[in-house]
Amino acid sequence: MDKIPVILNPSAHSEKGKNAAVEIRGLSSRIELIETGDIDEVKAIARDIAQRGGPVVAAAGGDGTINAVISSLAGSETALGIFPTGTMNLFARELKLPRKSLRDCWEVIEAGVTKKVDLFGINDGIFVQVAGVGLDARIIEETTWERKKKFGELGYFMTALSVTGKEAPRVRVFPEGHEPLEGAFVLVGNGALYGPAFRFFRNALNDDGLLEILVFDSHSRFALMRYLLGFTMGRLEKVRGVSYVQAPSLRVESETEVPVEVDGELAGHTPVEFFALKDKLNVIVPAAQEHGGTGS
Repeated sequence: MDKIPVILNPSAHSEKGKNAAVEIRGLSSRIELIETGDIDEVKAIARDIAQRGGPVVAAAGGDGTINAVISSLAGSETALGIFPTGTMNLFARELKLPRKSLRDCWEVIEAGVTKKVDLFGINDGIFVQVAGVGLDARIIEETTWERKKKFGELGYFMTALSVTGKEAPRVRVFPEGHEPLEGAFVLVGNGALYGPAFRFFRNALNDDGLLEILVFDSHSRFALMRYLLGFTMGRLEKVRGVSYVQAPSLRVESETEVPVEVDGELAGHTPVEFFALKDKLNVIVPAAQEHGGTGS
């Protein structure tokens, strides 16, 4: 049977990445494990596989690595398999992939059930799950590698405590088909999940061509507590200080530069545009998917 390439981007300082390489290599003789040095190499290898018409390529890593592979598969028929070996793995959670067993992930990849998922462009990049302008991007920007290594997801929360409450530049949001909006920060969802796998974008479907857009008027600690309470009650979209729309595209501007993140990685600063891509992504999913799939 044909080999399936698996792209792994292990950090030179990550024991977890090295252990993942050993485990993945031992799963099957069909696996061709390709260890890379950086994100640019990840993109180049995935692009070469897609251009050669490879039917499947798998990626092992977190949302940043997965996003890098996706950016090279856009416009191709190559299907993406995922080993969620990173910290957050939101996209894998969105697809209901096994997260605690790499062997179970491999069985999903071998089964080859695929689903078409929307892709959105952001300036010259791509995102598939979630993006943010302002607060969450600032938290990512100011969370050091050392803090992430030592505290994991808690490291982001520690940074959030220092970032919230500070005065934020105002951002202006121009969603297609809607009146302009203004606020302190923006969250944009293609999928439903955000943060530590909270179902934050309750109406989001990653195959309907629309983005969920939430514009928050403030990121003071008092306001954030109000938003959190609204979220826990299932009515975030109706909370005072929150504007909610669905749109296929939007533009975000600000007087001073504001950081932007896509799929958990920094992606520059405002101004920024989000827009639907014509090409969708073929991604390998478990057979029982809520919105269906077709066998490859």
